[in-house]
Amino acid sequence: MGHEGKIAAVTGGNKGIGLEICRQLGRLGVDVILTARDEAKGKKAREDLREEGVLVRFHPLDVGDPESIRRFREFMEKEFGRMAILVNNAGVNIDADKTGEEVDIETVSRTVRTNVYGPLLMCQAFLPLMRRQNYGRIVNISSMMGSLTEMAGGYPAYRMSKTALNAVTRVLAHETMGTNIRVNSMCPGWVRTDMGGPEAERSVEEGADTA
Repeated sequence: MGHEGKIAAVTGGNKGIGLEICRQLGRLGVDVILTARDEAKGKKAREDLREEGVLVRFHPLDVGDPESIRRFREFMEKEFGRMAILVNNAGVNIDADKTGEEVDIETVSRTVRTNVYGPLLMCQAFLPLMRRQNYGRIVNISSMMGSLTEMAGGYPAYRMSKTALNAVTRVLAHETMGTNIRVNSMCPGWVRTDMGGPEAERSVEEGADTA
C-alpha cells in the first residue's frame, strides 16, 4: 500500500509532537484524523494545518475515558471501516515535583489511566480493523524516562507509565508476529514542547520524524 488512501488516527494531536505528526503524515498524503480531548483546541489545530495546506479531519477523543474510545471506534467503523495507522501520542506528565517516596497513588492512577490504559484500549479497539485488511502500523510514543537501563529518580508516575507502555508494545508486537501489522514504541528524545520546555535539545520536527 502506498501512502494515498491510508487512514491514520493521532491521539493528542492538537499540539507539540502530536500536531507535528499530523502535519508530516498529512504531507505524505495520509488521510489523518487529528484527535484531542479539548474540542476547541483540536479544531483550532485543524484550521491552523488547513492554512498551511495540510487537510486533516478532527474528532474529539479522551483516551482516559473508555466510553470516549468506544465512540471514536464506532465513528471510524461507520465512516471508514478501516484504519491503517494509529499513533498513541496523548499523554500526561503531572508529577515533575514528586519523588517515588512521596507521590500519591491518585497521581499514579491518573497518569497510568492516560499513558497506559488509553493506548492499550486504543490498540484493542483498532487492531481488529487492521487484522481485517491485514495491514497496520501502531506507534506508541514512549520516553527515555521509561527505559529500565536509564531509570533514575523523579517523575515516578510518568516513568512507571512509560515503562508499562513499552511492555504493552512488546506484548502486542509479539501477538501480531506473522501478520502485516507492526507495533512499535518510539522515544522522541528531549523535545521543545510544553512538556519538554524551551531548553530541550530537539525540535518538534525531529521529535515527530520517526513516527
